[in-house]
Amino acid sequence: MTVYIVDIEAVDTRYTKQWKEHLPDQLQRALVQDTAVLAEVEVISGGDVPQATTPGAFLNFGGTNVYKSNQLMQIAELFCKGKVHNGDYFLYTDAWNPTVIQLRYMAELLGVNITIGGLWHAGSYDPQDFLGRLIGDKPWVRHAEMSMFECYNDNFFASDFHIDMFINALYEDYYVDWDKIHRVGWPMEYLRNSMDMYKDMEKRDLILFPHRIAPEKQPEIFRDLKESMPEYEWVICQEQELSKNEYHNLLGEAKLVFSANLQETLGISWYEGALVNAIPMVPDRLSYSEMTDSFKYPSEWTEDYDKYLENKSLIQEQIKDYMSNYKGYVPAIHRVIKKLETEFFSGESLYKHIRESIL
Repeated sequence: MTVYIVDIEAVDTRYTKQWKEHLPDQLQRALVQDTAVLAEVEVISGGDVPQATTPGAFLNFGGTNVYKSNQLMQIAELFCKGKVHNGDYFLYTDAWNPTVIQLRYMAELLGVNITIGGLWHAGSYDPQDFLGRLIGDKPWVRHAEMSMFECYNDNFFASDFHIDMFINALYEDYYVDWDKIHRVGWPMEYLRNSMDMYKDMEKRDLILFPHRIAPEKQPEIFRDLKESMPEYEWVICQEQELSKNEYHNLLGEAKLVFSANLQETLGISWYEGALVNAIPMVPDRLSYSEMTDSFKYPSEWTEDYDKYLENKSLIQEQIKDYMSNYKGYVPAIHRVIKKLETEFFSGESLYKHIRESIL
């Protein structure tokens, strides 16, 4: 049998490049049981696409459709050549991929019993996402997302917050098969090793904004704090056009990573920061609420810019405490890491579902 990874296009500065490098090998190792290989892993890639993402987004909205179209051609050729067999598994590393509808179409009309899984990252169902802001709840996109959801046997999400948001937006008036939904975290166990070389760097009074520059990330709050607290160094990483190594070096030197995000279904950057002993200062909302018991500030402090101004002095006091007493908080950072790496940044639960499907 074969597990086909229908991957998401890689952007050099984002985790998608790391997934392309690490996920096939991680999954292949997970499909070895008692020295027997349960299935071979093959990647269906869409080739090269423009690296420049649409401003405020994490994809190029033209290039991503070229990429997905190339993937569809390869999938169709596999069926035409009789290479797709009963028991094969197709894993979409971005579930928002309309080619899953054509895949289900071909499998059912040609009588091939396959299983399809998809990892959901975002969509119109999230009002703070790019799709949610620009397209909203137009019927075509909502029905498209529901169709894709129904095509998958396994719908994978990184957090319970994401599941609840998805179901509340799309299935409030419809029946939902909860057996199709799995909270698995993301397959990013490689991060622990890849960040090791940065965790013992000398710290300086550096505070980072490691997020996209987009309205739902509220960079204006960070900029105002920078103006109000010049005793610290403040860096918005995306403004620096950093390579991944340069970005990780900054994380290694930082004492604090700051979030006022209005959208977050997991939060890779704050985990990367924690791995190199940077304090993750995050609001008590979104996926943050279930992921950590430490370093959360009240959600209302940054619900919007006006609320931030009302609570600015409290935020400043918290930042001063973290920066002045940084070393005392390091043990708490390590406790946060322990929970995150087992529950949210490991692929073991995902691999288990795939193994069970194959067996």
